[in-house]
Amino acid sequence: MSNIVTFSQANLPAVSSLSTALRSLENDVSPAGVAILKMDKTGHWVFGADQTEVEDDATWAVNPFSFIHGFIAWGDGDVLGEKMVSVSQPLPELDGAPPAAKRGWETQVGLSLKCISGEDKGLEVRFSTTSVGGKRAVQALAVAIANQVEADQTKPVPVIYLKKEHYQHKSYGKIYTPVFEIKEWVGMDAEASGETAEEDAPAETTRRRRST
Repeated sequence: MSNIVTFSQANLPAVSSLSTALRSLENDVSPAGVAILKMDKTGHWVFGADQTEVEDDATWAVNPFSFIHGFIAWGDGDVLGEKMVSVSQPLPELDGAPPAAKRGWETQVGLSLKCISGEDKGLEVRFSTTSVGGKRAVQALAVAIANQVEADQTKPVPVIYLKKEHYQHKSYGKIYTPVFEIKEWVGMDAEASGETAEEDAPAETTRRRRST
């Protein structure tokens, strides 16, 4: 089965400009209707208000023009302020953090993805993170795209698997961190290979919804 990776071309800069913009993330240690993707504390990738678990073998296309950086201020589980811009722009200027912000302004990075195989095919999500492990994963992906663009501008889109790794924290126990495992590179309107979750996943696989 084939999958077509398509992103809107409206107002997008030239692919040749990606490398410089994406490399800016190396120094930094969504639109309405787009679901929020995150990794929960148990190491599962989930999305949306119902915390639907991502299929293990689903493939996702990363929009290489979607990388953003900036700041976010969290209260008691609520976002009190957020200032994000494209990585092609300098970090936004900040005023004082909202008084109720527990940790003031925190550096945040993010990107957008589209599922291209499995039960969630066609779903667009936004992933944003303030954690050290999350930012490192986004930075590594950004640099990989920059390297790819410098080598071949015709295939700037990474098709990835959403994976995880973990380390043992002396106070908090096992800590999970995101991994974006690159499967292949395709063009902005290119056809990805036909290896999909629908073909590879066991028939008995079920979807779970996780509580926050």
